[in-house]
Amino acid sequence: MQEPHAQAPLREAHGVRLRRWAWTAAGALMVLLGIIGAMLPVMPTTIFLILALACFSRASPRLEHWLLQHPRFGPPLRQWREHRAVSRRGKAMACLGMAIGFVAMCLGHPPWWVIAMVGAMEIAVLIYLLRRPEGPAASGAESAREEDHGRQ
Repeated sequence: MQEPHAQAPLREAHGVRLRRWAWTAAGALMVLLGIIGAMLPVMPTTIFLILALACFSRASPRLEHWLLQHPRFGPPLRQWREHRAVSRRGKAMACLGMAIGFVAMCLGHPPWWVIAMVGAMEIAVLIYLLRRPEGPAASGAESAREEDHGRQ
C-alpha cells in the first residue's frame, strides 16, 4: 500500500494527461468546425481555427505547428497570433457571411427577441472585427513615408 503523499505525483501526472487530452479534443473539434465553415458560407472558419490554435498551444506543440504551417490557414493564423490582425479580405468575408446568416435567420421567422439578440451580438462582433488592424503595424520610417506621400 502506498502512502498518501506518494500518490500525489501520480494524481498530478494523471491530471496533466487528462487536461492535455481535453485541450487536444477541443482543438480537434474546433478544426472540424473550421473545415465545415470553409464549406458553408454562413459559418465562420477563421475563428474556429484561432480557437483550435489556442487549444493546441496548451496541449500539442506538434498540432500547433501543423496549424501555423498549413499552406492555406497558416498565414492568417500567424497574422492573428503575431499582430492580432485580420486581413481586409477576411473582414469582408466575415461581414458577408454574417449578413447572409442574419438574413437567412430572419427568413425563418424567429421571435423578435431572437432577431434582436442575434443582431446585437453580430453588431458587437462586427465592431470588434472592423477595429482590428489589417496587418503588421507600419514601422516609423514607413509611416512617415506614407504621411509625406499623403500630403503630396
